[in-house]
Amino acid sequence: MNNIVLIGMPGSGKSTVGRLISKALGRPFVDSDDYLRQLISRDIRELFRESEAAFRDAETEAIRQLAARDGYIIACGGGVVKRAENMELLRSTGSVIFLDRDVRCIARSVDTQGRPLLNSSADRLQQLYDERIGLYRKYSHYTVKMPEGPEEAAASVLSLVRQKHL
Repeated sequence: MNNIVLIGMPGSGKSTVGRLISKALGRPFVDSDDYLRQLISRDIRELFRESEAAFRDAETEAIRQLAARDGYIIACGGGVVKRAENMELLRSTGSVIFLDRDVRCIARSVDTQGRPLLNSSADRLQQLYDERIGLYRKYSHYTVKMPEGPEEAAASVLSLVRQKHL
């Protein structure tokens, strides 16, 4: 059994959709940011204050450990695509699905204060999207356009699972 890996922008619904898929398939779910918090025994914002590079190094170690699992639903942090090594690890053990949610919808529904890379300016979310969209498309095996509700996105992913035997 392969992992199902969800990538996309912060606030795109990866964790919510991942939990729905996990429940429907009876497979374990893990959020890579939650796993990273446990691994480093620190808050991610503290690590970011140290440097983004320190965070990315710790994130890569978490991804290495998660990619070694089998049959998981893994929701990744939005910037996981910034390191090719992360994506090579994830792609080698699973199917990567890009949850593509409109930036305006994300902006309406996300608390940017709790997200280190989003709390600097109102335009930061669009800037991150512009920087990352090519990477999300490059590294994903499949793309699911995110409607407003996570249930529809989960249904689309489950349809892929059934069609492609993910």
